[in-house]
Amino acid sequence: MERLFFAAGAVSGFVSVAAGAFGAHALRGRLAPDLLSTFQTGVLYQLAHALALLVCGFAVGRAPGPAAVAAGWLFLCGTVLFSGSLYALALSGIHALGMVTPLGGVAFLAGWAALLWAALGMSAR
Repeated sequence: MERLFFAAGAVSGFVSVAAGAFGAHALRGRLAPDLLSTFQTGVLYQLAHALALLVCGFAVGRAPGPAAVAAGWLFLCGTVLFSGSLYALALSGIHALGMVTPLGGVAFLAGWAALLWAALGMSAR
């Protein structure tokens, strides 16, 4: 799992930087300002949670129990649901896709709670 979360974090970080550049250069002037802002929110949350995935990769081998693994999976699901739905909404203009976004937000919150649980279970060295 350590390797999976490190790799997923690296890929997600790469994709978020590429998406940010795409939004800043290719989409500026093509999307309405509110849709461009929506796209950039997806980028920001994806980048933040790419870093969280890297932390999960570190924590999996050091925290007892399943909490760090759960956090990693929740961050992955949150990224797909939250950022993915915002990208799709911004690029398609279909606002109904925004109904999926809160599910990703809940996954992010649960991931942070699970990561806290994992941290509390780690022994001080």
